[in-house]
Formats: sequence, C-alpha cells, structure tokens
Amino acid sequence: MQQKITLEYYIIPIELLSQPSRTARDGQPRMGELLYSGKVKQVWSTDDPDVLEFRYTDQISVFDQIIPSLIPRKGESLNRTTCHWFKLVEEADICKTHMIAMNAPNRCLGTRFEVIKEPGAIPRDMENVFVPLEVICRHHLAGSGWRRYAKGDVGAEEFGFEEGTVLEEGCKLPKPYLEVSTKFEAFDRLLDREEALQISNLTEDEFDSILECTLKIDAIIEREAGARGLIHVDGKKEFALGPGRKPVLVDSFGTLDEDRWWDAKTYAEGEIVSLSKEFVREYYIATDHHKKLYDARDIGAEEPPIPALPREIVDQTAELYASMYERLTGQTF
Repeated sequence: MQQKITLEYYIIPIELLSQPSRTARDGQPRMGELLYSGKVKQVWSTDDPDVLEFRYTDQISVFDQIIPSLIPRKGESLNRTTCHWFKLVEEADICKTHMIAMNAPNRCLGTRFEVIKEPGAIPRDMENVFVPLEVICRHHLAGSGWRRYAKGDVGAEEFGFEEGTVLEEGCKLPKPYLEVSTKFEAFDRLLDREEALQISNLTEDEFDSILECTLKIDAIIEREAGARGLIHVDGKKEFALGPGRKPVLVDSFGTLDEDRWWDAKTYAEGEIVSLSKEFVREYYIATDHHKKLYDARDIGAEEPPIPALPREIVDQTAELYASMYERLTGQTF
C-alpha cells in the first residue's frame, strides 16, 4: 500500500511555533500550518497547495542527534547559502530546482512534491514526486569514506586508485566518487545500484540522469569554491521528479551542514583545516561521545544523550557559519 505524506524535511526553535500565520511577502503565499519538523529545518504549508515554506533554524545536529545548543544566525547562513547555489544551478540550466523565492533571511518558498516512503512503491509514471535517495559526491578521501578505508572495509581501488595503493586521509580522488544512500531509514545506509533502483523504482536512465546532474552541480561548486580559496571535499544532494519525470534539485546543498570544506592554502601546506560541520563532529569524536554512541548503536542499547557544546565552541561555530557564507558566495553576511 502506498504511503503518501507531505514533503519531509526539518526543525525550528520551539518559541517560533506559536507565531501566527502571516504573508511571506506581498503577493506571495500565506503561511499555513506546521507539516513536519526534523533536525535543523521545518516545513510549513501555505495557502497555495503547490508551495511550501521552509524555515531554517539555529539548531545543529551531528550523528543523527540534535545538540542542545543553538548557533546564532546559523539558519540564516544556511538559507542564504543554499539559495545562492540554487540560483547558479538554474542559471547553468543543469536541471530544475524546487526554489521559488527567499522570503526571509532564514526562510524560503519551494515547490511541493509528494513523498512515498514505502520502498519500490512510486509508480513508474508518477510525476512531481520526491526521490527517496541521497546522492553523495566525494572529491577527497575524508569522513565516513576515510573511516571505511582505514578499517579495511574497502580498498584503494574502490575510490579509483590502483589496487594496493596506500592512501592518506584527505587525499584527492582521481575522479569524483558517487555514493547513494537511503533517505527514510532510521540511519543512512549505503546502497548499491541495484538496491537504489529497487527502492526508488527509477529507470536506469532516470537514475543516471540524477547522477549526471550531481556531477555537473559539483563542478559549479568546485569552480566557485576554488576561486575563493576553498576545497569542496564532499557533499550530498536530493532530488525529485518533476514534469516528464525530469530531475528537480530539492532540499539544501552546498552549505556547512550538507557539505565538507577545507582551506586550500593550508591543505597545500600539508595541513587539513576543516571549515564545515565536521568541525563540530570532530569535537565530539575527541570527547569520546562518538565512540560511546556508536558502541551503543552496535549492540542495540540506549543511546547516550549528546552533551551541549561549550560556549567557546558555540561562538567559534557561529563565526564559522557567518564567515563561510561570505567565502562561499562572495557576499556580505
């Protein structure tokens, strides 16, 4: 049986939930009811059934846990950054996007798509539907990719190197490396091509068109980031199928939450300086929370609550989100 729900996305501080409906901007849809809350973003209906309002919050999450600390103006940084990238993708005519307008510093209006969570249940002729996959594109060996290699789960040949090559963390990959993971499971899980096709019920050509769009989008990001002294390490993309079942880029991308960034100058000098949410992940890895959390998950035990961030880490993270908006877009925050 098909399960249809409204487009699922993310969260906002609770004090904003009591705000009354208002007109987003003259002539634009009026905000309606809260439809879904997630980790860092929230989606509202509007009086136009084909339009949703997305609210970015100052919350931050790592390892699928929401940290009990707010990062000032983080939501604004994410919203303005992703709107910048959507504009560049549309100007390059790579694919359509869900973006309609940025109607406030931390909010935007987007096209509404149907969501069917049941694996394999999306009809082959259905249009305007969310694709239940995440596409990850890696340019350097880092994060979970590096951890899989370091543990011996995969060899160097998996990432495009000759078999037996000894790799170092952070090394540049010979070519972009694409992965596909689940979207609606409790925790993200990597999929091979066959299972990705089964879950999404995409045709081979539709699946390949999404991968092709991802590579073209990342080429734009690498070009823009490289011109501003940044290395785009990796990042995720999400898509829907629009009219004619053509790919439509949705959700957020190219931000500090979805992507990983390093400073190009220090990388060239042999040092990796993380300029993304990895900065916060590394804090919890250093404090041993990451190990305790995944040990609990491995045996099915109750997960330890994630501790709040120290004030100095909150301040550093807020400054990072503000400064990275300027470096990524070339605009003043």
